[in-house]
Amino acid sequence: MLEASFDATKTSLDKLLEGVRSGELQLPDFQRSWVWDDDRIRSLLASVSVSFPIGAIMTLQMGGKVHFQTRPLEGVELPDNREPGTLLLDGQQRLTSLFRALKQSEPIPTQDSRGKKIKRRYYVNMELALKDNTDRDEWIVSVPEDGVIRTLHDVMLDLSTAEQEYKHGHFPVHQMFSAADWRTNFNEHWGYDRSKIQLWDQFEQRIVKRFEQYQLPVIVLGKETTKEAVCLVFEKVNTGGVTLTVFELLTASFAAEGYQLREDWAEREERLESMHPVLGDLQSTEFLQVVTLLATYARPGQPNIGCRRRDILALTREEYEHFADIAEQGFVEAAKFLHGEKIFQSRDVPYRSQIVPLAAILAELGTDYEGVNARHKLRRWYWNGVLGEMYGGSTETIFARDLPEVVAWIRAADERQQVEPRTVRDALFQASRPRTLRTRNSAAYKGIHALAMREGCMDFITGEKVEQSNYFDERIDIHHIFPKGWCERNKIASKDFNSIINKTPLSARTNRRLGGRAPSAYFSRTILPEVNGIEQASVIMSSHCIDTAQLMADDFWGFYSDRAQRLLSLIETATGKRVTIDDAEFASHNAVVEEFDDGPIHWADEAAS
Repeated sequence: MLEASFDATKTSLDKLLEGVRSGELQLPDFQRSWVWDDDRIRSLLASVSVSFPIGAIMTLQMGGKVHFQTRPLEGVELPDNREPGTLLLDGQQRLTSLFRALKQSEPIPTQDSRGKKIKRRYYVNMELALKDNTDRDEWIVSVPEDGVIRTLHDVMLDLSTAEQEYKHGHFPVHQMFSAADWRTNFNEHWGYDRSKIQLWDQFEQRIVKRFEQYQLPVIVLGKETTKEAVCLVFEKVNTGGVTLTVFELLTASFAAEGYQLREDWAEREERLESMHPVLGDLQSTEFLQVVTLLATYARPGQPNIGCRRRDILALTREEYEHFADIAEQGFVEAAKFLHGEKIFQSRDVPYRSQIVPLAAILAELGTDYEGVNARHKLRRWYWNGVLGEMYGGSTETIFARDLPEVVAWIRAADERQQVEPRTVRDALFQASRPRTLRTRNSAAYKGIHALAMREGCMDFITGEKVEQSNYFDERIDIHHIFPKGWCERNKIASKDFNSIINKTPLSARTNRRLGGRAPSAYFSRTILPEVNGIEQASVIMSSHCIDTAQLMADDFWGFYSDRAQRLLSLIETATGKRVTIDDAEFASHNAVVEEFDDGPIHWADEAAS
């Protein structure tokens, strides 16, 4: 249950900025850097100068359930041991900008509208600020580090010295809360001229007092607020920034205990991705999910196995340190498993999310996975998940279910105790589904591609089977069997010729040699001269679930119907389940119907029509 109590109050801007200066108010380390540009800073100062609201800020009281590594706001220097009493969750950009402009005399490092790094000082044009019907943004003047605004040939405004400030009537905003000395020197500079004294008095009442009296709404989260509540609150209020990840929050929490999670993950990520391309783009959150699954699974009674955000945030540093190495080995074993299923690179992984339970299951099984029966069961679970398309939606609940169910299924020695995991029981594959699979956006599309390679499909010309050793060298990918150009010339609809039924794994070099010719042409002129006769060519075609006679006859529809059936057989073998006949199209080998503008045509008769 989320726990978050809060109070709403108002606090003067001066008091908040002094809290920033003293270190009483600091940032949790998961907050990103200050990034506001010159225009935003000017607009912010202008809003305060006319008492416009600039939004509430949100803070968290320290000393409660949540411990984070902390750091001061940018531009603030503090002793290393200064502990804050309050953390700033929302308002970093605004308070940092106001602190640096109003409390520091040094030029502010920022950037212009094009992203170029610059340093700026900020002033209020006193006379403009007191005029009616002027744009308030014109009052706030941003000048370069040396105080001089120049054009190509002229100096437009020189505020390089205090005397120049007095002369031009530009008040430095960094003295807004300590204006007495500047006022005295300003009056002295003008020989106590009555008009200048009146100018200052009006400026003080209408501008300086507004800064001194300005108050911000402050929402204060209490000490009892949980980490998950902090994460949720931060994500909700931080709409203008990048979403906070659970990894960043846990990193800050562990850092408070002296553990550098970010450095630990960086080393593991480098090891995993450099050695196993199939794990490319592995996310820190995915690694934490596996660690958390293992940790919750190991807790007495296994009451709440899970890897949702709240489960990850409840992970202790001791649990992470214990299970991180085990989880890493689980990912290594997952990569080996995927290689065995002819999945060699990350873009070909049907469901990236399924790597999480796969790694957790393998990490937990350890040596229990070495037997033939164990490997057969794991393959069945994996392919039912892929081809049943079980991981397309919310997945954390399925992860938490798969780990104990698959482990128990594999470890059960007594057949009477072997209960199939729900992922296996619930998976269904419709017989018409291959027709609709056209791109890598579908997990089933990538799954059937891998199954074809797993069954030992040989290159059309070299006769080599797909292995990791030649997969990358030969640039093996999914290519058309009946070439796209031929299909277009013969009025085959793209939805049909782009289906996985008309695609198979081939090397880039072989695909180029086949070109856009009719299958009968590339078979007789390119394939047959390179292999040992028609018998060997037929063996190669059969390894791709292709009937040679249909290829030589350029019989697209006969090929299409026959290969669909053969692919369904592969799917049944991989899942250990019969496919669901959901369409008359697949109910018979002899009458498969395709709708055309002129009415239904039986595929078996298409070649003769």
